[in-house]
Amino acid sequence: MLPPLAISTGDPAGVGPVVTAAALAQCIGADRAVVYGDAAWMEEALRTLGVESVKRIESADAATLAPGEVGLVHVADWPLAMVQARAATIDGGTVQCNALDAACDATIAGHTRALVTGPVSKEAVYLSGVSFRGQTEHLARRAGVHVERVTMMFLGPRLKVALVATHWPIKRVPSTITVEHIKRTVHHLTDALMRWLPDERPLCIEVSGLNPHAGEGGLLGTEEEAIIGPALDDLRDEPRFSGGEVELRGPTPAEAAFRYAADGRAQGVIAMFHDQATIPSKLLDWGQAVNVTWGLPFVRTSVDHGVAYDAAASGTASESGMIAAIRAAQRLTGGTPE
Repeated sequence: MLPPLAISTGDPAGVGPVVTAAALAQCIGADRAVVYGDAAWMEEALRTLGVESVKRIESADAATLAPGEVGLVHVADWPLAMVQARAATIDGGTVQCNALDAACDATIAGHTRALVTGPVSKEAVYLSGVSFRGQTEHLARRAGVHVERVTMMFLGPRLKVALVATHWPIKRVPSTITVEHIKRTVHHLTDALMRWLPDERPLCIEVSGLNPHAGEGGLLGTEEEAIIGPALDDLRDEPRFSGGEVELRGPTPAEAAFRYAADGRAQGVIAMFHDQATIPSKLLDWGQAVNVTWGLPFVRTSVDHGVAYDAAASGTASESGMIAAIRAAQRLTGGTPE
């Protein structure tokens, strides 16, 4: 029997806890999950939604969960004032970061097989005193992996895109784009696509340029000729990219690269920076794309949306993103156990 999934619920003032409960009610199936947060709050939410196989546990390593059962690890109380704040708070930042860390540690130890994360508030975590650029970077540091060796990607029905630069100000993006970083990102996306699309060969990956029109021959920027092109030349000399199983195209103007992928002419895209990837992904795959971190010693998936305080306050949160994140973790770790 496969180990269970670990799920951190995110900011208790946002939609994370609600969408976690609603998603588990629909897709736990024969799988098992360990949820980190306020155990009493989550138990009430799950039972209200018809999930009866729920039990509180001290830790994932000490738990024996039956198929279809959800274990609840109590990390911290969520006072009503914290939940109803619907805003970033110091206490909210502390509890969501502690839940993330506990779930991460259980997965590193092998007690859980993958980590599914709910949305966190970067502002709240920062207010709590933790240096925090995002969950991707935080998990890399926690796992002892240099942040430049992990890749953020979004896997959706129409687009599968990996990012070279993640949570950086635009003015710092060019300095983060190096030959080695591009090559690593391409390898990570290739690994993910081979697992995500096991029966689809050959694969085609479009590598976008950084500048408008992919630099227009150097008139609009030189990164394509000086960095991106040489990285692709190196990769094309490697067996996995020279044997016909994976075709690399680029540097391609970003708008063309994403159009080819959306039309089915490419299976993946390498984006040079955050918004170059997230804008088309959220336009085409909203609520269905999954944020995946590759390069950690475990599979990590997450929703593709934020804490959505407004949706939490109005009761209009959709669990579709969390369902997609849970199913992606199952898919990337061998499928839902029967």
